[in-house]
Amino acid sequence: MEKIRFTTEEKRQVVQKVKLYFREELDQDIGQFDAEFLIDFFAGEVGAYFYNRGLYDAQALFQKKVDELGEAVLELEQPTDFRK
Repeated sequence: MEKIRFTTEEKRQVVQKVKLYFREELDQDIGQFDAEFLIDFFAGEVGAYFYNRGLYDAQALFQKKVDELGEAVLELEQPTDFRK
């Protein structure tokens, strides 16, 4: 897996969320550098877990849609005298 990379705007938004979390939940102010460092740490160390969960969820959704499509195709079947 390639390293997780964020656009400048995504990184800015995530940094703001981390800083807000620290301020509101932990009653601590952290700076820009510390917030970016923390984001990079989590992206590198646990990002793959979140990425993989997203893949599993996407795969389950895809399989559900394929099953629905298969059922829809079977509904188009015309009656015949042929026995399976």
